[in-house]
Amino acid sequence: MDVSDLTAGDLIARDRGTVWHPYAPMPAALAPLEVIGAQGTRLRLADGRELVDGMSSWWAAIHGYRHPVLDDALRAQLDAMAHVMFGGLTHRPAVELAELLVDITPGGLGHVFFCDSGSVSVEVAMKMALQYWLGRGRPAKHRLVTVRSGYHGDTLGAMAVCDPETGMHHMFSASLQQQLFAPAPTPRFGETCTGEDLEPLAALLADHREEVAAVILEPVVQGAGGMRFYAPGYLAGVRALCDEHGVLLIADEIATGFGRSGELFGCDHAGVAPDIMCVGKAMTGGYMSMAATLCTPEVAHWVSHAESGALMHGPTFMGNPLGCAVALASIRLLLDGPWQSRVGGIEAGLREGLAAAVGLPNVVDVRVLGAIGVIELEQALPMAAMQETFVARGVWLRPFGRLVYAMPPYVASDDDVARIAGAMVAVARDVGPA
Repeated sequence: MDVSDLTAGDLIARDRGTVWHPYAPMPAALAPLEVIGAQGTRLRLADGRELVDGMSSWWAAIHGYRHPVLDDALRAQLDAMAHVMFGGLTHRPAVELAELLVDITPGGLGHVFFCDSGSVSVEVAMKMALQYWLGRGRPAKHRLVTVRSGYHGDTLGAMAVCDPETGMHHMFSASLQQQLFAPAPTPRFGETCTGEDLEPLAALLADHREEVAAVILEPVVQGAGGMRFYAPGYLAGVRALCDEHGVLLIADEIATGFGRSGELFGCDHAGVAPDIMCVGKAMTGGYMSMAATLCTPEVAHWVSHAESGALMHGPTFMGNPLGCAVALASIRLLLDGPWQSRVGGIEAGLREGLAAAVGLPNVVDVRVLGAIGVIELEQALPMAAMQETFVARGVWLRPFGRLVYAMPPYVASDDDVARIAGAMVAVARDVGPA
């Protein structure tokens, strides 16, 4: 064994002794892989292997790694300032980013509140909705409605609107505010949504109209709650119901924003605009932790007319100049490039590659939308065996539960996509239950 092997092994041992990884026990049951570099779609491991990243670093690195435009944006901003508090101060990257977000998001969203992360942007959206009704003198409107199989983040308020039974946070349900849940949307993407499909949600809103502040949901794609794709007509119907019953609509576009589903935003599939929208993940191209909550001028007006006279939230690193600068560069790079054809190419490649999983014994469903591919299994498989298969095939993927899925960077080549799909099919075909 050479020195590099000893060094790598030592780092993993130190990691397992000290570092607590996400959604893992302490120490982690499965030893992590040491990454020493990343370029394009490739992760370079300490042992010399390279893996095609099929996860875009949890759906964020849409331009891949070490993109020269994004690297240059960070370096240039660093020469000016890395950070400055946002209370009472402002700077060009924040103003230009806010203007750009207002310009490209669905019509009517006029104001931008910068956040640290996607979960925090959901918390801010919920606060906006509650303060809106306080400003209008209706404090009884303090609950949220959502749909099952949803996921909105890991912080306390966000957990309360995740699926309380099948979601990752059911063990905390006794400590969370009890929100209202309608059944998950049943019409799949591409199917027609009928009034019958919307009836459970309509009944919930009618029964609780005087206490509901807002409906929150993920437009068209339900992410970590089940990787489900539902009919845009359902979203359009929800918008109409919110208007009918006098409640706000919050669109959680953290996973769907910036092109992932084949439209710039999930709401664009249905041609609707929410009252409040959350964005994050791909906003900075995976370079910095940053998100934003947008709202209409009407929402901002009534929030500002609540007793507090201000939105009661203020993250320390809100409007971080480095994050704003790289987000500007990432969004401009996306808009200036052929992102739709790239996402369309990934969609075609995933459809072709994953077709081999249809009909396999443990496979319940295979579905693709935009740059998202999913194999849903009848029962979950051992993570260690799946990871071993993926790595042996030169791919990095991170399944959860019964879902083997991929969200590649938009710069992924046809060969990259074929390799990712092939590894997913191999896991479904060759890895057996524990």
